[in-house]
Amino acid sequence: MIQQISDEAYQSHILQGVSRTFALTIPQLPSPLCTVVSNAYLLCRIADTIEDEPHLTLTQKKQFSQEFIHVVTGDSRSDLFSQALFPLLSNDTLVAERELIFNMPRVIRLTHSYTTQQRHAISRCVRIMATGMGRFQHNQHDNTITGLKNQLEMDRYCYYVAGVVGEMLTDLFCDYSPLIARHQESLQKLAVSFGQALQMTNILKDIWEDYHRGVCWLPGDVFASKGFDLRNLSPNHYTPAFGAGLAELIGNTHKHLHNALRYIILIPPDETGIRRFCLWAVSMAILTLRRINKRRDFCTGQQVKISRKQVKTAILVSNLCTRNDTCLRLMFYLLTRTLPPIQK
Repeated sequence: MIQQISDEAYQSHILQGVSRTFALTIPQLPSPLCTVVSNAYLLCRIADTIEDEPHLTLTQKKQFSQEFIHVVTGDSRSDLFSQALFPLLSNDTLVAERELIFNMPRVIRLTHSYTTQQRHAISRCVRIMATGMGRFQHNQHDNTITGLKNQLEMDRYCYYVAGVVGEMLTDLFCDYSPLIARHQESLQKLAVSFGQALQMTNILKDIWEDYHRGVCWLPGDVFASKGFDLRNLSPNHYTPAFGAGLAELIGNTHKHLHNALRYIILIPPDETGIRRFCLWAVSMAILTLRRINKRRDFCTGQQVKISRKQVKTAILVSNLCTRNDTCLRLMFYLLTRTLPPIQK
């Protein structure tokens, strides 16, 4: 049945399988942007799947990542790539992600149907992401012991997996709307911070799931300054020093979320779809951070995951404030006032 639907319909179908959050937010975008952003997200998910597959060697990951860049630019065949990668995926990779790899040619056909500007924005993002994540794979053994070296390393990692996505989205938004393009320079200055806000929230929420996979993306210097050594990281063994490290990272994330608000306000109020796409993500990130901050001794992501009711509430409040900048600022203040203060 899946093979009988159009490539665009398949793209919408598989998006729901690989990301409930983006399957919720992306359809808020104007129709011309919805399909392009959906496609870009799926390509990023493919790059991420390659890096996360535990049965691939570092050499294989590097080779597949580089070949994937050529597939996106049209210099290599997507069907041959899919046929080579799919059999190597293990059951540790989600079923929906394996399906995405199997049906990659359908996604790539859509990629190659977009305008030159859109394809350039997407291919640049995939190239930087795939290359950058590969650099951190070589350090993964060390990460299982000590985390990342410092906050600067965390910033770099967040750029490769999320900041560059913010840059791509900004390029796509500006290409779509001349009014948005008037603020392109200011938007691009905030785009990386916007992406980092969402990524840092995910890193904090997924600390223990990552730990069980043998991965840690926390910055060692932040926790060392509080008297905690990440080599002693373990669920169910909470210490106040570890909590203090989390508080500092929550404060850093708070700062990036503030930049995300500034980014949204630069989008013309009449672009309600784009504003909602951004606002929903920010609102859910804030609610997640609030739960993490309230329960810093959590030991599973499920304990700090926001409920469906909270998601619906965040969407409702965001929609009420979408076009009113004063209302947006007030909403942001009320939601974040219990978080650690923004770090200078």
